[in-house]
Amino acid sequence: MRYVIIGAGAVGGVIGGRLAGSGHEVVLVARGAHLDALRDHGLRLRVPEGELTHRLPAVDGPAALGELRPDDVLVLAVKTQDSVAALQTWGPAPVAGGGTAAERLPLVCAQNGVEGQRLALRLFRQVYGVCVWLPSTYVEPGVVSAAGRPLTGILHLGRYPHGTDETARLIAADLEKSHFEAPVVADVARWQYAKLLANLGNALEAVTGPVDSEEAAELFRRVRAEGAAVLDAARIPYTSAEEQRGVRGDKVTLVPLDGAPRGGGSSWQSLTRGTGTIEADYLNGEIALLGRLHGVPTPLNELLQHLAGTFARERRAAGSMPVGELVRLAEGAVVNTRG
Repeated sequence: MRYVIIGAGAVGGVIGGRLAGSGHEVVLVARGAHLDALRDHGLRLRVPEGELTHRLPAVDGPAALGELRPDDVLVLAVKTQDSVAALQTWGPAPVAGGGTAAERLPLVCAQNGVEGQRLALRLFRQVYGVCVWLPSTYVEPGVVSAAGRPLTGILHLGRYPHGTDETARLIAADLEKSHFEAPVVADVARWQYAKLLANLGNALEAVTGPVDSEEAAELFRRVRAEGAAVLDAARIPYTSAEEQRGVRGDKVTLVPLDGAPRGGGSSWQSLTRGTGTIEADYLNGEIALLGRLHGVPTPLNELLQHLAGTFARERRAAGSMPVGELVRLAEGAVVNTRG
């Protein structure tokens, strides 16, 4: 199988680089300065064993590849807010022997949240979800890093909305030869919703910086509890913290990397890079949506969604709001909800 990584940033670049390192065919899809750097210097992957350079085909869209191959696997690794454009670009791409990518090829959604795969299923017949447990960083154009060892990450994989099949098992086998653990599960959404609860802190980290004070940690506990209450009201199952710890253990331990300091998570990185967009609408916003559907107030998640979006649009510096100021805003939001 050939892997076409649509969005070769932090997550996509690491997955693509690790697959290439174990001998698999990989095509990277990127844009702008990142695409130029990939073409000129290759993908530079900084990991605990050093910096690895992979000279891989790099394109900006399907036209550069001509007809896609019947054995291609499309890996969607763009941020959720960029999913529709990517799906509309790649879905109609012709496949050798007839038909389109949307009709014939598997699409693997390696994204935070749960919305990307729902968007994908509108166009693609074969959609696979991934619960992405992969601490990674976009360092600079052409350079990504992943500081985990002994494994780079853990990627639970399954058909969406549920089930498993031989394709999932083949993809998982390739990933497990490439420094990942990739359990094939029939209930991948259960793992993704648990990850969603953890990702509710992404906006908090992006706005105020690392969640390393008791004040920030307590606010995150309240944000997460609000999310759990919404999932419970919606009767959406999610894995417990104990089950997650039992699977992950010490398999992905972060170590210092030369030339690749570990910053914040994906939302913090979006603000640092000044992309102008952020995925909070599909993380905290997912909780706000479910809260409205099921009559559960979500003032803290709504506040973080709003603040993260404002920071992105106005290109404010990541972590520039004092925690105390955010806590005061949070208390006001809760009081206003109570009326």
